[in-house]
Amino acid sequence: MRGMAMTLRLTDEQERALALLADAEGVSKHEAVVRAIADAAARRIRDGRVRALSSEGRTRYESLLDRLAQ
Repeated sequence: MRGMAMTLRLTDEQERALALLADAEGVSKHEAVVRAIADAAARRIRDGRVRALSSEGRTRYESLLDRLAQ
């Protein structure tokens, strides 16, 4: 895997939070950032799928849901 170097500019507060996160996970700050990015991406994808499935379910079972609400 080939990586891309980049600079991450953080406020003092963000840097402290990153240091705490890395320490809590027992990893480097770099690894903590990489994991945070992966976790955020997975949540976004999962949340989008849940919203889509919920919408499909509401459409599919609309009449049943209306009857249950009465």
